[in-house]
Amino acid sequence: MIEVAVKLLQKNNYKITKQRLSLLEYLSHFQEQYINVVAVDKYMHSIYPGMSHNTIYRNIKEFEEVGIVEQRTKDGNASVKYQCDFIHQHHHHFICKHCGKVQEVEMCPLDYFEQQLPGCRIDEHHFELYGLCADCIKLSKDQPD
Repeated sequence: MIEVAVKLLQKNNYKITKQRLSLLEYLSHFQEQYINVVAVDKYMHSIYPGMSHNTIYRNIKEFEEVGIVEQRTKDGNASVKYQCDFIHQHHHHFICKHCGKVQEVEMCPLDYFEQQLPGCRIDEHHFELYGLCADCIKLSKDQPD
């Protein structure tokens, strides 16, 4: 699962260290859900007590820059998830407000907004949908009132 990520790092001239491999392996478990960066930092310190916070955060930032992870900030808290689509890195998400599960949304609404902004240039955008996933809806219906 991390072979593509290792190739991306090598292509971008990053050394493949045991710490980076451990971080990749850990993050690869979070392909369908964001994890708080503080929790990632805590996990890495449990394995490598001498590893600095700056090194962990720098690696996460580098992983984001080469497209290995997706990062977001909500309510002032930074979270990260492993890339769910290495082929189409530009994509959007539906995020369940109950369980946190992330699902990829394939359509990009950028054309719709470009039509409303004639003469403007959009340089970047982020698009996320929030609600309840099918599993959480089913669970809520199965619960007695």
